[in-house]
Amino acid sequence: MRLTVLAAVSLLAVAAAGCTNETLDTFDKVDVDITKVSSKTNYQLSSAVLGKLSSMGIDRSSPMMLRIFKEEGRLELWKADRANRFKLVRNYKICAWSGKLGPKMKEGDRQAPEGFYPLSKANMNPNSSYYLAINTGYPNAFDRANKASGTHLMIHGACSSSGCYSMTDEQMVEIFAFARDAFGGGQSTIQLQAFPFRMTAENMARHRDNPNIEFWKMLKVGYDHFELTKRPPEVNVCEKKYVFNQQADKPFSPTGACPAMTTPAGLEVALGSYNKTYAAAYATAMRKYDGTVWVEPSEAQRKAIVADQRKGRELAYAPTGNSLDAGKLMTAREIAEQKRKAEEAEKRKVEAAERAVREAEQAKLDAEQAKIKEAEALAADVAAAKAAKQAEGKDALPVPEENPGVAVVEKKEEKPFWKFWTDKAAPRKVEPVAGATQETQQQAKAEAGTQTLQKEQKPATETAGQRVEKPAEGTVVLPTPEQNPEVQVVEKKAEKPFWKFWQK
Repeated sequence: MRLTVLAAVSLLAVAAAGCTNETLDTFDKVDVDITKVSSKTNYQLSSAVLGKLSSMGIDRSSPMMLRIFKEEGRLELWKADRANRFKLVRNYKICAWSGKLGPKMKEGDRQAPEGFYPLSKANMNPNSSYYLAINTGYPNAFDRANKASGTHLMIHGACSSSGCYSMTDEQMVEIFAFARDAFGGGQSTIQLQAFPFRMTAENMARHRDNPNIEFWKMLKVGYDHFELTKRPPEVNVCEKKYVFNQQADKPFSPTGACPAMTTPAGLEVALGSYNKTYAAAYATAMRKYDGTVWVEPSEAQRKAIVADQRKGRELAYAPTGNSLDAGKLMTAREIAEQKRKAEEAEKRKVEAAERAVREAEQAKLDAEQAKIKEAEALAADVAAAKAAKQAEGKDALPVPEENPGVAVVEKKEEKPFWKFWTDKAAPRKVEPVAGATQETQQQAKAEAGTQTLQKEQKPATETAGQRVEKPAEGTVVLPTPEQNPEVQVVEKKAEKPFWKFWQK
């Protein structure tokens, strides 16, 4: 038994060493002309790809695995050879991924998932709005056990991401073809491994201060198992944690206690040697990064470094750069200085905003005061002008005399019909005529006085060629219109009684 275990451990150690040092002739760019793809779901892998697979001892329909590294922005495609060991055959550059390093926790946080996800044929979406898509299967058993939420997290085309891993359409049509062929060869599920970065000693030391470090340590176990065996690990969840390649007599419950578990002996021995080497490398890395902190960039900062790639492309095309290029390693002193500058800049911003508010309020107050002064000045000018006119006698109101604006008209009252026997005129009644002015009234009075004086004098004597006649008896003499055109003259001759018909 001991010889069997030692043989197994030796085999794993030799395999691990060989995988660590081997150099695969992988290629990044795809040789797909998307304009010539007549059926995206039935696209066939190129002869160049098939030739490469054959040279590596890999069949076209052999099982495959996908592995993602966020920080580098890479998606690896691995396929099993005829010895059932997986080899890297494609290393795609991810066009866009959203959020920052770390797992997705809730709907709308723009985080791309991290963890281990089984992809079945049902996860394939040939009718995606983003050309083609493969659903990651998020949330998985681990995510659900930790109450994480979210839907429709994909690996898709179109190079635009809101929580997904987005590829170019050329890349996606090839990945879709690889998966279709693997399912066609009998593979039931394709394992997707999504990591924040390669789980090396140096990277783990560099990110030691990240709040997600404990979660990443758990993922590292699965990462290490694949690095040692070059086979996708068997994944289970218990006590809300991932467990890898564990043998148990009872089923695993994602939220329940883990059953009694054992690690295969050969793997355990290989892991012991692997972990010893890792510990030494980690100690070296810690000395290297002592006193420094890795400052992870935001999504906006990653986009900024590849902004030129968007020129001349459609608006939806939104690549994101990788975190290694956009991030920065800083010392504690540099971070403190950066923080101080940021706080000072924020303070200046607040002070400028407060100053702007004060200046706006003062300007408003000054405008109101100016309006008040302008109104006061206008009122003073009006009062001064009025006083000046009054001093000059202008605009003074006239003093009314006796009934101004009314002219007196003398009108004889008509005799009632039943007083036919009398020829005496009834008393005359004075009627006012509206519209006459005070001046007109005074003129009428003066002319009336003149006529009265003429009546009291003797009758005028005859002059040469003229004779003055007395007015007929009963005739009233009033001023003529020529004498006073503003006065209405009414003249009425007394009627002769009917019995005096013989008189003319």
